[in-house]
Amino acid sequence: MNTFDRNFNIDGLFKFSQISYSTQQHLKKVYSSLAICMFMAAAGAYVHVVTRIFQGGLMSMLISLGLILWLSFTPHTPENEKKRLSILVGFAFFTGTGLGPLMDFVISVNPTIIPTAFLTSALVFCCFSLSALYAQRRSYLFLGGILMSLLTVLCLLPLVNLMFGSVLLFKAQLYIGLLVFCGFILFDTQLIIEKAENGDKDYIWHCVDLFMDFIAVFRKLMLLLAMNEKEKKRRSDSK
Repeated sequence: MNTFDRNFNIDGLFKFSQISYSTQQHLKKVYSSLAICMFMAAAGAYVHVVTRIFQGGLMSMLISLGLILWLSFTPHTPENEKKRLSILVGFAFFTGTGLGPLMDFVISVNPTIIPTAFLTSALVFCCFSLSALYAQRRSYLFLGGILMSLLTVLCLLPLVNLMFGSVLLFKAQLYIGLLVFCGFILFDTQLIIEKAENGDKDYIWHCVDLFMDFIAVFRKLMLLLAMNEKEKKRRSDSK
């Protein structure tokens, strides 16, 4: 074996010694399902932008809510696997159409923000997911309580901001929310590993957790980039 082979083994880069083989196979199913969800969400967003079928996003939100409830009440069994996958695909599609109104706003500011936000979100998601996979097992599970507390604060901030109408507070909410959902990527990834190690092989529901984390990061990045772009245009117009 030459020096290069001794110092660097590309196969070892993707081996997670702390994760059992069955859990690694489970994670492959989770991330494969996640890739399908991304594609369907993109298709849903495209359908909205082109056709404007679901104006306002309210109908999409209600359909998505109905589908996720249906999925949660459908047992994870081999007989139900295809049915649950179909529900997941539908949920991802209508989640994408629900992003339509926000994407309309972003397109009106600068259309290039959308691919920039998507690529940045994908990079962030990959980095945090790999960090969770390579880290010692259960090392990020302590974040659960902290993240839920911060999420509660984030839910209350819009109510507080109704009194002040502060753009600064709204941006702070977006930045904090971005950090919180990056933390959820770490937490949910390791939680999925622990559930799989303990026999929970519901890869479809585990996919939903990571998909929602990605969508949350993507939404917040789009809004932040759009707001920053509008501020730049306002400054340039005032000069």
